[in-house]
Formats: sequence, C-alpha cells, structure tokens
Amino acid sequence: MSDTELPEHVRENRAYWDGMADEWVAAGERSWRMREPTWGMWEIPEAELGLLPADMSGLSAIDLGCGTGYFSAWMARRGARVLGIDNSQKQLETARRLAAEHGVELELEHGNAERVPRPDGCFDFALSEYGAAIWCDPQVWIPEAHRLLRPGGELVFLGNSPWAIVCTPEDGDVVGERLVRSYFGLHRTDWSSVAIDPGGIEFTLTVSAWMRLFRATGFEVLDYIEIQAPETAEGTRHFASAEWSRRFPCEHAWKLRKRD
Repeated sequence: MSDTELPEHVRENRAYWDGMADEWVAAGERSWRMREPTWGMWEIPEAELGLLPADMSGLSAIDLGCGTGYFSAWMARRGARVLGIDNSQKQLETARRLAAEHGVELELEHGNAERVPRPDGCFDFALSEYGAAIWCDPQVWIPEAHRLLRPGGELVFLGNSPWAIVCTPEDGDVVGERLVRSYFGLHRTDWSSVAIDPGGIEFTLTVSAWMRLFRATGFEVLDYIEIQAPETAEGTRHFASAEWSRRFPCEHAWKLRKRD
C-alpha cells in the first residue's frame, strides 16, 4: 500500500516518527544492552509484571510497532522467532543496526500494524509496548492481532491509561489533577497541532470499551494491570511526573488469550 493510500493517522504518525527517530536512538541502545525486559516509561521489571513467557523457545512472535526493536530482542533471547513491524523506516534503521551489533536474529519489516501481510494464525504470541498499542486504531489493530494469532495464542500490550488522556491539558502539557476531556468520548486524540511538544495521532478507549472490544473480537482477559510509578522514581518522564504516576495510573497493560 502506497503512502497516499494509508489512513490519515498512519501517514501522520509515519511522518512524526521518521522526523523524531534520532531522539530515540540512545534510549534504544540502552534498552538493547539490558538483559532483562522492563515495561513502560517507569521501566517496571518484567519479573514484577509477569507479562512475557519465561521460555519462548519454539514460539513465533510478532512485535506490533517494534520501534528500535528492544522488545523484539528480548523475546528472541528467550528463544522466539520474531517479526518486528514498524511504521517508521527510520526507527527500523536503528533496530537493524542494533540487531547486527548484538548478534540477535530478527525479521524486521516496514509496514502498518493494522494490516500485516501475513496469513491467518501464523503467530503464537503478539506484543505491543507503545507501538500499535497507542498509535493504531484499536477497532482495527485488535482484530488484526486476533487474526494473526493461533487459537490459544496470547496478546500483551502496554500503553497510555485513559486516566492520563483525560488529565492531559489541551495544549499538550504534562498531566495534571484536573479532568480536561470527556472520559466517555475517548478514542482518537490528535496531538499534531498542540502548542507544547506537538505529536502524532494516538488512540485509547475507556476500560469498559476495551473489554467489549476484546469480547466481540474473541479474546479472553488473563490480566489487567494499572501501572504505578515506583517509590524510587523522580522527575517527569514524557507526559507525566513521578508524583502523579504514584497516585494515578499513567499506563496500563493487558494480557489476552485468543479463544479456541
């Protein structure tokens, strides 16, 4: 599919991430050097959340919106055969370089995680950490992830909590303690023209809407985790302060299984 045929949000997000990819190189390099996975902007250890299989030997996995590929690498080190797909060619350049430097075998593909050019039921495990989880339309990418998984396959993803979105000021400043947008209207949020730190187009849903979507698509919920910043966290990361994130969840994670 050519760029002109892509949905508006996919085109906008591709341009956004290609334009800022260099800003994420150092973070990607640091994550690749880590032997154990951590999740989200507060780097919660996988040992604490338990979202990944400890042994992924023989599993076929897909990283939906893989960015610089660090989660793809962590899954490969656990034994999985991994396809990482990302909307940004520039992000994938970093992922390919780091895979070569670390000797990790990955298949990396430039594309839209809402339409993955693979047959039905070809993966055992699907993951998204701030990839498809927030940059793709859930009404599209959740059914696509379901299509790609074999019966009994799992989908794990982490992204912005709806709490964070309803508390983010209209100008794009960090989250506060005031509700600034309707909770029940959550779906598409366009940050491309905000005054502070213009971004792309993000998506999230209310918790009940996520649940209805999973049920309608054919997923069962294995776990739902609202992420709390650790007591040792300080300062502000990206869109939320540590103080705010200890009182309210700025991120959440879902662990799902495709029904047989």
